[in-house]
Amino acid sequence: MTDTTLHRVAVLSDIHGVLPALEAVLAEPEVAAAERIVLTGDITAGPQPAEVLALLRAQGERVLWIAGNADRELVEYRRGERQEIPDPIGPYAAAQLTDADVEFLATIAAARSLTLPVRGLGEVLFCHATPRDDEEIVLVDSRPARWTEVLADVPDTVRTIVCGHTHMPYVRLAHGRLIVNPGSVGMPYGRSGAHWCLLGPGTDLRVTPYDIPAAVERLVAQCDWPGIADWADYYLNARATDTEALEAFGARDGRAGS
Repeated sequence: MTDTTLHRVAVLSDIHGVLPALEAVLAEPEVAAAERIVLTGDITAGPQPAEVLALLRAQGERVLWIAGNADRELVEYRRGERQEIPDPIGPYAAAQLTDADVEFLATIAAARSLTLPVRGLGEVLFCHATPRDDEEIVLVDSRPARWTEVLADVPDTVRTIVCGHTHMPYVRLAHGRLIVNPGSVGMPYGRSGAHWCLLGPGTDLRVTPYDIPAAVERLVAQCDWPGIADWADYYLNARATDTEALEAFGARDGRAGS
């Protein structure tokens, strides 16, 4: 029997259309050598969505795709299924995609999760927000009852869950399962740089530094969305602190009603 267990998997989440950050991560030797690159969503909602999509598709079959809520929103907007997008840059991002890009995103949005065997971690489930929903909030300090809810339908064979969505890296145990969030490549909260994760045989949270002032200049020069200068300065410099992000997200993980 052929052993399909993967030895090295790079996880990239929440790229949000920031091409310079993605380029920096893909240039990392361990990302280049990884057997698979798993994308855990929110790939395109940002200043350079088409360019990010093209670069990732050029990596070939070793890239495995999961869409996030923001990718789904772009598809729905382009198809006329919604009239607005919560993120102000969303309508601009949607307009930059070709019809073929939209169809590709629609195809990957149909699958909310995937499971892979990874050396040292067993069966690993990858999703965007939680295994059951692409917008649900779980945090490093979410209470045990919250984890009971969101993991209720995950098979017992899955002992590791990798999720993105909240843009803050962490590793924690929840009811004996290892939970990993790689943080955000393009829109980090709390600390600047392009955040990602290397799996196998353990979990290694990484941050790739890159020339942020040059990246901000590049986005301003190449993106004609009116708010790009402020957007790039705020998100690439991680001006939202982790404390602020936890306070904002905390009200959405059910704790307010507990």
